[in-house]
Parts: sequence; C-alpha cells; structure tokens
Amino acid sequence: MSEPIEITVSTYHQAREAFRQKELRQALYDEGEVVMADVLVNLHGDAHRARRRLENRLFRKDTHRLYERDYFPPVVAATLAPHIAAGRAELVTLSHELMMNLAALTAGVDRPLGTRAETMRLYEFLMIFIQGATLAHYTGDRAAKREEVARAMSEFDEEFLKPSIERRRALLAAHNPSAAGAVSAGPATTGAGSASSASGSGAELPRDVLSTLLANEDNLHLPPDVVLREICFFLLAGAHTSATAFVRTLHHLFVLLESHPNHVARACHDQMFLQRCVHETVRLQPSSPVAMRWALADLDLPGPVHVPRGARLTIDLMSANRDPEVFGDNASEFDPHRELPPGVAPWGLSFGLGMHACIGQDLAAGLDPMGRDVGDDHLYGLVPVALRAVLDAGARPDPSDPPTIDLASTRGYWGRYPVVFPR
Repeated sequence: MSEPIEITVSTYHQAREAFRQKELRQALYDEGEVVMADVLVNLHGDAHRARRRLENRLFRKDTHRLYERDYFPPVVAATLAPHIAAGRAELVTLSHELMMNLAALTAGVDRPLGTRAETMRLYEFLMIFIQGATLAHYTGDRAAKREEVARAMSEFDEEFLKPSIERRRALLAAHNPSAAGAVSAGPATTGAGSASSASGSGAELPRDVLSTLLANEDNLHLPPDVVLREICFFLLAGAHTSATAFVRTLHHLFVLLESHPNHVARACHDQMFLQRCVHETVRLQPSSPVAMRWALADLDLPGPVHVPRGARLTIDLMSANRDPEVFGDNASEFDPHRELPPGVAPWGLSFGLGMHACIGQDLAAGLDPMGRDVGDDHLYGLVPVALRAVLDAGARPDPSDPPTIDLASTRGYWGRYPVVFPR
C-alpha cells in the first residue's frame, strides 16, 4: 500500500480556507485513537453534526456566565490558597489542577469524597489521557504508552465514570423521562466534590456532557466505550488547552515585566487587557502547532494548492498565525496591542474554524469584543479569571529554580515552571 500524498499549507488564507472545507476529515488524532476514537472532534458529517448540536446546548452564554462568575472563582481561590500560604507553586501542575476542577464539572465527573487524594487521583488520570491524545507528538515508546493509557482508562471507568453514570441515571429516573432536554438547562454541580442527592424528584440535573449523553442515549446509541472516551476527551481538552494557555500567558507577562512593568500592573486591574494577552498567546502558541486533515475529495486551496483525494493535509498553524500579510511585520512578537484586519480573530486560527471550531473556546478565552466597548455582561473567559488571581497574589518566577521545557513532547510545552509568592 502506497504512502499517502503529504501536503502542507502555511499561509493564513490557505489555512482559513482549509478549515472551511467539508471534504476534509480530522486526521490529527489517528495515533491517539485509544482516547480519541469516535469522540466529537474526530467525527465527520452527519454523526458530527448530531452530537455537536446536542453538546452545543452546554456551551451557551448563560452557562459560560454561570461558570465564570459563580463556579470558577471559588475553585481558583481554594486551589491557590495552600500554594500562596507556602509561598511557592509549580505552574504546570497548578494550572492543570485548576482547569481540571472545572473540566470535571463540564464533563460530568463526580468527586463525592472531595478530598485532596481523590483530586490528585483524577489528576493522574488526566495527565495520562493527555499523553494518549497527543501520541503523535510523543517522543518515547508509543506502543507502551498506548497500553498504559488503556489501563488508566479502565481504572478511571471503575473509579469515577461508572459511579457518575449511576448517579445521573437515578436523577433521570426521578424526572419525567420525556423532558430529556431539561438536562442541559438545569444547574450544574457546584464544587469539586459536591453531588446532588439522587433521591426524590426535587434533585437537580447536572448541566454537563455526561448527563446530556445519558438523557439522549435512545437517539445517540453510543456504546459504553464511546461514552468513556467522550468524557475522557472533554476532561482532557477542557483542562489541557486552558492550562497550557495559562502558563504560556504568564510567561509572556513575566518577560514583559523586565522591560514594561506597567503592563503587569495593568493586567492586575484591566481584565480586558489580560484577555488580549491570552488571545495573543494563543495566536503565537496554539495548543497544537498543526492541524491535520484527510481529503475525502479533490479540492483546491488558495496559492493555488491542489489537494487530491486521499492526501493528508497539514495546516501549519504556527506559520499561519504569524503570517505578516495578516498580522503585520512584527507577527512573531508578543503584542497585546496588535491591530487586526476586519474579520481576523485575535487568536488567529488556533481554535480552528468551521464545523470543528473548538466547542469551548468562549468558555476558556471569553468573547472577542471586535473593537467594541464592553459592558458589565462581557465574558472574559476562565483563563483570564485564573490569571488575574495568580497575578493578584504577586506570583513571580522562582529565581533559584528556572522553568524547563517538556522534552517528552514536540509541542513546546513547559515541563516545570516554578513561581514564588511574596509573604
């Protein structure tokens, strides 16, 4: 069997047009099928539209407001408190723990004990799932890692997912089964270890992915292994991309501290500026440096670039997001004051576009005001909320323990990023 034709596009306009093509199917996670097979981001056509339409109900503005203003701030405060008291923290671990707490609520993973040990057990699973999803960029023994991920998923299923499913089935049984759509409209669980009572029709239905899947299982017909992977996907995607943006944005702000200390001071009181810093970071350093697609039919992209059926197309996001024709002569520099052409998002194409645009981008990074003045109802995103809390606590890089890059991945993640807090 011959190798597929490999084609790469790297300009902004080529990449944008590629994302819009319905005849290009997801190819980035072919190596990570142990976690990613049949999850939302890997579906195509009618199957993708059906599940996306259903899960979109959870990512509306009213839900975002509830998470950003009510649920997340107490989680941030509780997670930061012991580190601030100790005077130091390691940001890679801290950021994943922060975002995992929220991603667990969104995905529908209960933690009834509410203990530190239970949280760290879930954190262990999260980090293994991330490695499984990004196997294409893993530098070690991929076969061994794939087996490790499969074992972890089985253990996660027994320890966390099955009890979460049982609680939701009891809640659904206590409600009118015909009112399935109400699952995505009710309040969510409010804390890392909280769980509504499963008895009585007065119990509230969580607003999460798992509840939505269970309430609509007669229409979706998803086998248990697909439900397991879908929840693992939402857990890792919700935590990992936000955590990565969190650490990278802080690094950019720390670098600015050397030459523009007023920028850091501004970030502590100007939430709009802080949001722009997040958007600029995501543009420069997308969570995945490339997107990949399989061509289901012959098609042409600007350039011109002909993509024959069966070819694998790589979309070079690092280059597309730094295209000087769109982002200016300083496109490769961090500039939160950057002026953008009409119709160009401040994060470039890092969240994708079209049918596979990131379902949680507004929740993580807030809404793009597109040059308009923002009102009291503007949503800034969960990453800026977490950043504001860390900056308010006075976090600075640990001068005795410099940060290091994660050598186990080619994605350019930070491996460790120690910081200190003033006592």
